[in-house]
This record gives sequence, C-alpha cells and structure tokens, in this order.
Amino acid sequence: MSERTPAATENACFEAGIKFGSLYHQFAGTPISPDSAASLAAAMEEAIENQPHCETVRVDIDTDRLAEEIAAGTAEYTELTGEFMTVEMEINYEGVIVTTAMHLEEGYPLMEVTGVTEGA
Repeated sequence: MSERTPAATENACFEAGIKFGSLYHQFAGTPISPDSAASLAAAMEEAIENQPHCETVRVDIDTDRLAEEIAAGTAEYTELTGEFMTVEMEINYEGVIVTTAMHLEEGYPLMEVTGVTEGA
C-alpha cells in the first residue's frame, strides 16, 4: 500500500468536521431560552469563525421549538441540543470551498457536506 498526501478537498472536508465537532460539543447542554437564543447563536458563530479556514457560520435556533419544550417542562429554560439548531458553514482550504449543513433528520442532528467547489 502506498502512502499519499491528502488532497485539498479532503483537508477542507476534515476542517469542516472539526468545526462541527467543536460547535456541537462545546455548546450542547448550554441552558437556553427564547430570550437568550439570538445571543447564544451569535456567540457560537463568532467562536467557530475564529478557527482557521472558516469563512462563514450561520446558526439558527428555533425559538418556537424552544418555547414548546419549555412549556412542557417545569423550568424556564431548556438545554441546547441539535433538535433546536440549523447550522450552515463555509470552509475555504487552499481555494477549495466546502459548504456544510446540520439539520434534524429523524430526530438526529445530521451534519453533512452539501457542496464542494474546487479552484475558487
């Protein structure tokens, strides 16, 4: 078996995975309410955009779902999980642009590469 250096596309996809892992595992479990959702989303975006090769991050938190979850419980907040978030990121690694998304699919927060543009 011969060894090779990863291509820029592979590295760009790897970088996207690192960003998603960081975003999800750093913020999952954070106490959240509809009133704090916008500031938490902004903090998440800014934190992840600090990482190398990250061009843009957009975090949308579903405040209607948060309100439903809180109404069904006894506290005035809930914990942030993937069911409340939609995330899109764009990674640029050596001119390879990788677009990614996280959305809820069958109750699971699915993180995926949605597009790759080479030579950008």
